[in-house]
Amino acid sequence: MTPPTQAGPATAPHLDESWLRSRIEELAAIERPSASEGERAAAELLATRLREAGARDVRIEAEPEANGTYWVSLGTLAAAGVAAGIAALRGGRLARAAATAVGATASALAADEMPPGRRRFRGLLPKRTAHHVLAELGPADAERTIVLMAHHDTAHSAFFFNPAITETLGDRYPGLFENNDTSPPLMWPVIAGPALVAAGGASGSRALTRVGVAVSAGTVGFMADIALREVVPGANDNATGCVALEALSHALAEDPTESVRVLLLSTSEEALCEGMGLFMDRHAHSLPRESTFFLCLDTIGSPTLTVLRGEGMKAMHDYPAESLELLDSTAEDLGIDLVPNLRLRNATDGVFPLDAGYQCASVCSCNHLKNPSNYHWPTDTPENVDYSTLADAVRLSLGVVRRLDSDWIEPPG
Repeated sequence: MTPPTQAGPATAPHLDESWLRSRIEELAAIERPSASEGERAAAELLATRLREAGARDVRIEAEPEANGTYWVSLGTLAAAGVAAGIAALRGGRLARAAATAVGATASALAADEMPPGRRRFRGLLPKRTAHHVLAELGPADAERTIVLMAHHDTAHSAFFFNPAITETLGDRYPGLFENNDTSPPLMWPVIAGPALVAAGGASGSRALTRVGVAVSAGTVGFMADIALREVVPGANDNATGCVALEALSHALAEDPTESVRVLLLSTSEEALCEGMGLFMDRHAHSLPRESTFFLCLDTIGSPTLTVLRGEGMKAMHDYPAESLELLDSTAEDLGIDLVPNLRLRNATDGVFPLDAGYQCASVCSCNHLKNPSNYHWPTDTPENVDYSTLADAVRLSLGVVRRLDSDWIEPPG
């Protein structure tokens, strides 16, 4: 990659707090779980806003192959691990052989559920329709494309997401979060439970089988808790990203790019990035790796912005060095502070273009405990959004677009 040129003025209209908050309040008032009528209503609202902001070819794409959950698939697979393990503990050699087969299959299918997996087991479950919002700016015939991504659905809560847990641990063990730059691998036990049952069945180890049953049972309980909870308002996660797309649409309609097309995309994300996987299935063939840059904006209303160094629920994959340099240097030029060196053992929509080999980056935000504020909790409301951080995310994204418009980035590798 050639060194990026100096960013031009990265100012955008509609960045005052009152405007940003009014837009977030309207979106947060819609109950919008993944692949639901509320999610469709949110998509229609966002599409209207982007059209009014000056974007062209604004459309909503229906995805009828969505499921809209992850707790059903993962909970079912974990329950299979529990049943197989109990059968192995109560039965003989044949039961242990069956537990080995069932546990191994359940573990593999659970791993496949994690983005950017193919979600093969979920494909057997009942279907619902998710909705993507797509809009364009800049020259329609440009050879290069920047995809700015957000998501308009919201997550179910769960006891485990209670921010008091991390706050209590942070107070009790100073430095536990501040000194750790990688989030814990929360989904590993989901995969490991049935795998331990399989290992116990294969080896004849009752102790290993019992551990597998216990871990799988914990997964069943966790997924059941999520299923029974209501969705949260989703102001930070991710009405902030949607409003950022709207603000960027205003800025780029007023002062269009010259050499790149900008695609604004909002997906149905909270079912383990299901919508982004479906979008890539449909559109990746028309977005060449050498001429497409993906920038994900997810949960950008905590006190400080960060550009993720890497992410992945199963294994950590680092973002391309050239993309990170572009984001870091643009932030520095604009005087925007970033929490450095954070990696996420979860997933944003950015994990799909990352896995596919694109130049890409994911902009998020965090609090002093290096967690997104009010994550998946009922307190994720408009009054708890840090609007200066949201404005900085818009400025940073616009600065990146301007740089890529004048100096394109080479593909990874």
